[in-house]
Amino acid sequence: MAVHVWSVPMRTRFRGIDVRDGVLVRGPAGWGEFSPFWDYDVTESRRWWAAAHESAVLGWPDPLRDSVPVNVTVPAVEPDRAHAIVTGSGCRTAKVKVAEPGQSAADDLARVEAVRDALGPAGAIRVDANAAWDVDTAVARLRELDRVGLEYAEQPCATIGELAAVRRRVEVRVAADEVVRRAADPREVDLREAADVVVLKVQPLGGVRAALAVAEAHGLPCVVSSALESSVGIAAGVALAAALPELPFACGLATVALFTDDVTGEPLLPVDGALPVRRPEPDRLAETAAEPAVEQRWRARLAAVTAP
Repeated sequence: MAVHVWSVPMRTRFRGIDVRDGVLVRGPAGWGEFSPFWDYDVTESRRWWAAAHESAVLGWPDPLRDSVPVNVTVPAVEPDRAHAIVTGSGCRTAKVKVAEPGQSAADDLARVEAVRDALGPAGAIRVDANAAWDVDTAVARLRELDRVGLEYAEQPCATIGELAAVRRRVEVRVAADEVVRRAADPREVDLREAADVVVLKVQPLGGVRAALAVAEAHGLPCVVSSALESSVGIAAGVALAAALPELPFACGLATVALFTDDVTGEPLLPVDGALPVRRPEPDRLAETAAEPAVEQRWRARLAAVTAP
């Protein structure tokens, strides 16, 4: 398979990342993406490679819909910037980053209030703490943030037990992300007391078909989100969302807007709060090519992950 290493700066630091990079591979079914974060070891990264291989070699299941509703993602920015991001997005749902290191509860509340002002009373707001809180902190923060009305809280704490404890004490729905995608077998995680919603991410779960199996195993409402991929990787997320029997929530797949550039001249960006179900052609490979040291690092990683 043809291999290309890409690198694109972020507009705003997100998930501790200023520059996003990864590998694109081309096979008989088209292009796939392999871009595990660097905190994933070789064993965990093999699921990310399985997703890339599926995209490039096997292709995806047939879609059940031709467009997918999406949320705008709001990084840990000042309230005025958060308001502008939401207003300019065209989306009616916003996912707001909270619990950023170095920021306070007041910072989170001000950001969420600005997002509510931008969306109006009918818009949906979800918050994502990336497992940063303990139980008591999560309960206090979610009760405060829910004054503006929350759709759900994504991974407020790190463990299944903590999620269950939070869920018993707050009115806000709890969505499980890391506890599913980083489990040895995401299908076997016991979410019965811990979550109301399952977050599905194609690469960490091993591909579209594997993610569909996770959804079926848990039997909970699902939301499809990105792992900060280029439009090639986002297309796999769109394919998953398009193949789910039910899609009750807007999906977190509009994250290409967080990049300053993309591997394609026709990026998957939302129009009127939705993404089309299509596969973009990566025609900006030269413009987004990684520096030699970054390319070497990714090729070594790919070799380690694909080694017998």
